[in-house]
Amino acid sequence: MNNDRGSKQHGFTLIEAIVALVLIATTGMALFGWINSNITTLNRVREINAENDATLNVVEYMRNINPMASPEGKANLGAYQLSWKAEAVTDPCDGANYPFGISLYQLGMYQTKITVQKPDEKKWFSFTLQQVGYKKVRTLATPF
Repeated sequence: MNNDRGSKQHGFTLIEAIVALVLIATTGMALFGWINSNITTLNRVREINAENDATLNVVEYMRNINPMASPEGKANLGAYQLSWKAEAVTDPCDGANYPFGISLYQLGMYQTKITVQKPDEKKWFSFTLQQVGYKKVRTLATPF
């Protein structure tokens, strides 16, 4: 009779190989989940940064728009298009002149709804901006 209990074993058993594969698969799935969540977060950060850059550009563009003269309009800013619609919050009133008197302009407060869209989308984002509108209603009287 040949008894192999005392002999040394060479290689892996099937159970050891299955356990190793399960451990490798579990580690791989955890690593895949971590990488996937990082990629999703990175895409969200990119989108928010692009929106912030676009907001800064739109606000800078709207600084040159007089809502009393052009209460609504559209503009193409390269990668996106903006449209605005301004509504008067106050009635136009005469401005004050320094040191006394009435200004040459009438002023009014406007609430401007701005919508920004990419060429391939309906609406990217929108926000509201408070602006002062002005209109020249008088000429400077020169004393003779």
